[in-house]
Amino acid sequence: MSTAEVLTDFSIPEPLPATETLPAADPGARKAILDPGLDLTLRPMRYPEFYERYRAAIRNTWTVEEIDFSDDVVDLNRKLLPAEKHLIRRLVAFFATGDSIVANNLVLNLYKHINAPEARLFLSRQLYEEALHVQFYLTLLDTYLPDPDERAEAFRAVETIPSIKAKAEFCFKWMDTIGQLGELQTREDRRTFLLNLICFAACIEGLFFFGAFAYVYFLRSKGLLNGLAAGTNWVFRDESGHMDFAFSVVDTVRREEPDLFDDELAKQITEMMEDAVEAEMQFVQDMLSDGVPGLSAADSREYLQFVADQRLVRLGLSKRWGSKNPFGFMELQDVQELSNFFERTVSAYQVGVTGDVAFDDDF
Repeated sequence: MSTAEVLTDFSIPEPLPATETLPAADPGARKAILDPGLDLTLRPMRYPEFYERYRAAIRNTWTVEEIDFSDDVVDLNRKLLPAEKHLIRRLVAFFATGDSIVANNLVLNLYKHINAPEARLFLSRQLYEEALHVQFYLTLLDTYLPDPDERAEAFRAVETIPSIKAKAEFCFKWMDTIGQLGELQTREDRRTFLLNLICFAACIEGLFFFGAFAYVYFLRSKGLLNGLAAGTNWVFRDESGHMDFAFSVVDTVRREEPDLFDDELAKQITEMMEDAVEAEMQFVQDMLSDGVPGLSAADSREYLQFVADQRLVRLGLSKRWGSKNPFGFMELQDVQELSNFFERTVSAYQVGVTGDVAFDDDF
């Protein structure tokens, strides 16, 4: 079967029952990426593309201390409209909790079940980047919300802000079911894992965060909050790499176990994306509740559906909405990382690594 066929074939006939335990592995056979166990052998390398992603991520090192928020404080105090200030308060409250959900899933689920040491190298680097994002958002909250009560509310957004609580509940609905699995012993276990991974990549990183980034770039298109936009550029690049890695793991599972990708899984993925769009729209209605000039809930829905369709196509599925991108400012931004979002290849920004680093030595 060709790569193109594998990417689009969601109707493999007569899969084995989902609850049937997988056959015992041949000790001499090549392992699959979701096989139970803990493979520790980097040579010979089974998935060199994941190792190259790890190397690329190392080259893309940045620090929160590089970001200058001094102009942002002036904008917050003198330039932003009250409705724009409400938008920012909601954004930073979501940022304060969103990456923590992602990091927990990395540690408790993805690292546990992706059985390839080169892939776990990337996940280790990703965990560092998620911690860096948390530090960035912590700095945002400390800078943007000087009132301690308001800041405390933002840190407890999943409990205190209904629209953010709805997004968190969506995440837990699709991702929590794998938490009790010690090993992926059955096809149903592996399908559950795939839904977790796809929710993480397509919905949380690929829709919730990409939606939030759009509102940051909207404000920057008006010359506002350049410090936030500068940090978001780097987070955007990191998240694009995380999402692409997760989709590559899905591609690997599809090649190794194509019978998992049937019509039922396709239906569940589409339902998940529909749920994600509706959860994000609750957030949009809250965020724009005071009326932000230049933004509308209708355009936001169109944009979210456009992004969700891109994720479905990347997973080999048909578009659900056929929406267009209404946010021209997204394509006009002078942001290198946007090219990754719109499926173009670019050279990644590189900073921060000095000295001799030998990545190619035999182990």
